[in-house]
Amino acid sequence: MNTAEQAGREAKAATRRATSSRPMAVLTRVGLACRGVLYALIGVVALQIATGDGSQQADKAGAITTLAGLPFGSVILWVMTAGFVALALWQASEALFGSGKALEKGEAVARVVVYVLLVLTLISVLTTHKAKSDDQKSQDITAKLLELPGGQIIVGVAGLGLIALGVYWIHRGVTKGFKEELRLGSMSPRAKTIMERLGIGGYAARGVIAGLAGVLVVQAAITYDADRAGGIDATLREFAETPVGPWLLVVVALGLLLFAGYCFGESRWRRT
Repeated sequence: MNTAEQAGREAKAATRRATSSRPMAVLTRVGLACRGVLYALIGVVALQIATGDGSQQADKAGAITTLAGLPFGSVILWVMTAGFVALALWQASEALFGSGKALEKGEAVARVVVYVLLVLTLISVLTTHKAKSDDQKSQDITAKLLELPGGQIIVGVAGLGLIALGVYWIHRGVTKGFKEELRLGSMSPRAKTIMERLGIGGYAARGVIAGLAGVLVVQAAITYDADRAGGIDATLREFAETPVGPWLLVVVALGLLLFAGYCFGESRWRRT
């Protein structure tokens, strides 16, 4: 074995030890619980939108801003920052050194991006007390992509990717594929039943939201209008505009609350 290969293996082993250490494991579980807090707040705001109060942003930036206004809000946000940094490092380790399939590694990379963006949002709120909404971020990115050569195709493919992700999440919920990530041997029969129900409903709701978000992005590509794209908030408000009306948004909001509950359970029983 040459020096470069040995150094690479040693670096890999050191990274795995760091990401699997006891402090990192604790922070990772804290991060999973924090994810549940964000989804719970988004679900609550979505319910408020369905009942006629559309004054708040139903997205992660809005949830973080809400937390910042609470007593000891800064402390809460710093804890969340540490938790999401741990989640990002854990998923980066899985993407680089994990033994999962290509699809699982790709999902880990996507999670790294999401957690890094969350960390940046948290730091922005902590330092400037402001955070750009997910809708604005989505529109800004879409506008920049549309300006590239073949931009409409790139944005269209991204939209189709979101739709595919939505289908994947729905399938994951219906088939209970999420159970592979849980330490089932440490769970009581009642806990297994509760987590199954939370996972099915939660993943279905996430899948429906991702699918509709993808449709909005595809529309932005077809019309060459970045304003047609949107984040979680814009997507949720679209549900209220359907023929079913706000009742569909209520169902999706309840699904988000179910996923929040799943995240809290995941913080205890997730394999890390």
